[in-house]
Amino acid sequence: MRNLFSTKVKVILVVAALITAALTIISGVTNNTVGHVIVEGIMAPFRAAGTALTSTAEKYYSYMFRYETLAAENEALKEEIAQMEDMARQADLVSRENERLRKAIDLKTAHEDYVLVDAYIIGWSSSDWENTFTINRGTSSGIDENMCAITANGEVVGLVTEVGVNYAVVKTVLDSTLEISGTISTSGYNGMVSGGYISGSETLLQMNYLPSDSIIRNKDQVVTSGSTVYPRGLIMGYVVDAGFEDTGVAKYALLDPAAEIGSLEQVFIITEYTTEVATQTPSETTETTPTEPTETTVPVTTAGPAG
Repeated sequence: MRNLFSTKVKVILVVAALITAALTIISGVTNNTVGHVIVEGIMAPFRAAGTALTSTAEKYYSYMFRYETLAAENEALKEEIAQMEDMARQADLVSRENERLRKAIDLKTAHEDYVLVDAYIIGWSSSDWENTFTINRGTSSGIDENMCAITANGEVVGLVTEVGVNYAVVKTVLDSTLEISGTISTSGYNGMVSGGYISGSETLLQMNYLPSDSIIRNKDQVVTSGSTVYPRGLIMGYVVDAGFEDTGVAKYALLDPAAEIGSLEQVFIITEYTTEVATQTPSETTETTPTEPTETTVPVTTAGPAG
């Protein structure tokens, strides 16, 4: 036991001597005192740890700064995209407006006998049997009840059924209560056209009271027959199907409306139009005198059912 203790003491003394010698050598080489070398040795691990923490903090700060920079760039890009989308929408609006103006000019050129008031749709209302919309023009613009609404392409949209100072309600051709006298332009057959509201075909029109022996072909064009409300020759739709009515004594035809009712933004109200009316020239003789057509301007202000 004594020998073991003596060995341990010797080892400790030898190690201490070596450390002392090493510190002395380091002190001589670095021109620092032994105490300074000892302190530096003790502080070295702490300094290494501090350096590591500082490096980690710098990396974290750099990451956070970069994240904030990316977030700011992302917001700027979002704002730029929003501005570009708004510019695209504005350009689309301008393009559509230019197209509507061009069509309006073409319409007025093609129908110089029409007095037209343009209007924009500001509201819709529809149910199982009714289909109407509201426009931003009324009596202050010369619009009255029982005036015909058409598209820029001259397609029938419907009839004004209610009017105020600065608004009017238009009942569309899809409304089952609105009946319009129509003619199949290729054959001359006449019938009454209204919203069909047939299950599965709610967007189609139905032309009733056609002769049982009439020959009806798909894609036949149907136009207005002409009245004090609807000028003659306005396009209503195209035949897509036909069959016999329940009575079996008359035929009906299903029509695809010419006007795309659901996508309308603007319509034109016909406040006056010129029509040809046959008049009889008085004669002193008993011979029949041929009729001569004359032009008459029709102010569309009549009341009562449309024909």
